[in-house]
Amino acid sequence: MFKYLPHTEADQREILDTLHLESLQDLYRDIPKDVLFSREFQLPEAHSELEVRSFFEHLGSKNTALTCFAGAGFYDHYEPSVIKQIVSRQEFLTSYTPYQPEVSQGTLQYIFEYQSMIQTLTGMDTSNASMYDGLTATAEAMFMAEAITKRKKILIAGNVHPSMLEVVQTYAHYKGLGVDVVHTNQGLVDTFDLKELLT
Repeated sequence: MFKYLPHTEADQREILDTLHLESLQDLYRDIPKDVLFSREFQLPEAHSELEVRSFFEHLGSKNTALTCFAGAGFYDHYEPSVIKQIVSRQEFLTSYTPYQPEVSQGTLQYIFEYQSMIQTLTGMDTSNASMYDGLTATAEAMFMAEAITKRKKILIAGNVHPSMLEVVQTYAHYKGLGVDVVHTNQGLVDTFDLKELLT
């Protein structure tokens, strides 16, 4: 019932008695003494958060700044400083999954705020915002396109993130939809291939 509470002294004594041991150290008695670490750890005194942050910033400044060309979604991201302020607010600090409203009011709140802003900006009567991530949203967009056009073939750019392509292909397979990947040329969608697939 209280699985995160540490063992009491009585608990420890009962465990040791059951194992026929005198102390917790006896748990390690089969380890050769010459491999046991028997001296004090050479650790500095405790530091404040500000001191630790300053230390690692100084340490990080010794690195050479490089540009990442890995692609596939691995690139430098800019995160506006206001983001940390927004997500640190109490109304956004609740659970991610909105299936249990009593523990996820934060999620429901920001979905409502987002929908309200999109409605105001676009003039639409409604706005959907209940997708977990871009991959799921893309698959749902595919379903919506099929429902509107009644076509069973989907075109997707070959330069989307590989994970996104895999998710779309998986969803399409079980929905009975075909997926054609539009070729790319120097990182851009090949318009000739696109026109050919569209016809």
